[in-house]
Amino acid sequence: MNPVASTARRLVSALLLLALFVAPTHAQKKPCKGGEKPTPDLAEVKYGPHERNVLDLWKAKSDQPTPLVVFIHGGGFKSGSKEKLSAVLLEGLLANGISVMAINYRLSPEVSFPAHYMDCARAIQFARSKAKEWNLDPTRIGSTGGSAGAGTSLWIGFHDDMADPKSSDPVLRQSTRLTCMDVSAAQSSYDPRVIKEWIGESAAKHPALMGFYGLKSDELDTPKAHKLYEGASPINSLTKDDPPVYAFYGEVGEVAADAKSGAGIHHINFGLRLKEKMDALKIECTISSRKDRVDPDKEMIEFFAKHLR
Repeated sequence: MNPVASTARRLVSALLLLALFVAPTHAQKKPCKGGEKPTPDLAEVKYGPHERNVLDLWKAKSDQPTPLVVFIHGGGFKSGSKEKLSAVLLEGLLANGISVMAINYRLSPEVSFPAHYMDCARAIQFARSKAKEWNLDPTRIGSTGGSAGAGTSLWIGFHDDMADPKSSDPVLRQSTRLTCMDVSAAQSSYDPRVIKEWIGESAAKHPALMGFYGLKSDELDTPKAHKLYEGASPINSLTKDDPPVYAFYGEVGEVAADAKSGAGIHHINFGLRLKEKMDALKIECTISSRKDRVDPDKEMIEFFAKHLR
């Protein structure tokens, strides 16, 4: 055999063998066309005592501590899971050097306000307590989610720091503050009286609200209920030292007066009212909608990169 031809054949064989080992590793780093996510670096990590107090973590590749985005799922506070994290968002954040954590939390009717919020706040505190071990920068943490996960992100982001330096639990000594929130279909108020004014009767009667508050039908218009409504509404905690917000909405236009109960609960008016208040306080607030013909995943990734990198 010609020595040159023999050498060429051996080289081709070596390259094919190398491809067998390299290709699968490369494929694991990118989601498939169907939206499959890469395997998390840490899965089903317990951050609290309840069976739903678990998280998954994807670590961005970096020699330096990385920012973190926490994904809080939606589902009306009564359903949903951390698996709803978008593969596109996940890959975009990792590509920008931002680690991602997706969490579960307790649901109604087993618990009522503020338990859902407090679980998510604890998950953020838990991440901070593991910052060194997980190569995270505890000063750069953002939150994202849709619907209930979006409202929760806003509530934690606007709320005063819930760290308790005297707590016997080292996790609860950590800060709950966020650097920014990047959300979709967010409710800036969970007060049915306010929702009726902003959007209409149908949205104010969304069936998830009663379960979220743990109220009976004869308690919905009582001082007890009013106090809960006001305490659960993110916009009521907004102050001038709070972080910037990007919010995307798919529901725009007027909601029909005879719409079924729940219609309008993801309406852009929630975002526009929030922007009015944030603009008055000179805090960055960007509201986008499907009418703007934007790519929400792309804009959300860019927003996080701007504020966390």
